[in-house]
Amino acid sequence: MNAEELYETMRKVQEPKGYYFNRDRERVFELLEALLLNKKRYGYPGCPCRLLCGDREKDRDIICPCVYSVADIAEYGSCYCNLYVSREWNEGKIPRVYVPERRPPEKMTF
Repeated sequence: MNAEELYETMRKVQEPKGYYFNRDRERVFELLEALLLNKKRYGYPGCPCRLLCGDREKDRDIICPCVYSVADIAEYGSCYCNLYVSREWNEGKIPRVYVPERRPPEKMTF
């Protein structure tokens, strides 16, 4: 699968849920390429903006879309890495602010 195919697959699944790709296509495709690289390296599409440990069970919460993205998008209009955003975020109707890391520190130890 290439980035364009991944884009279409993920778009079809996420848009009905109210999650959209960032309108910055260059940023989106950089992140999709990183997801594909993580899938090749680890066997699963771990979040490209976080360090993976390589253990699927330990990284389960950060397999894209990560479990934190729902709360991030609800509160900030964007997930941590800005791959998925709300319609309002994309349209500039809400401020674009830094999304803090929600993953607990104890999950980040290897």
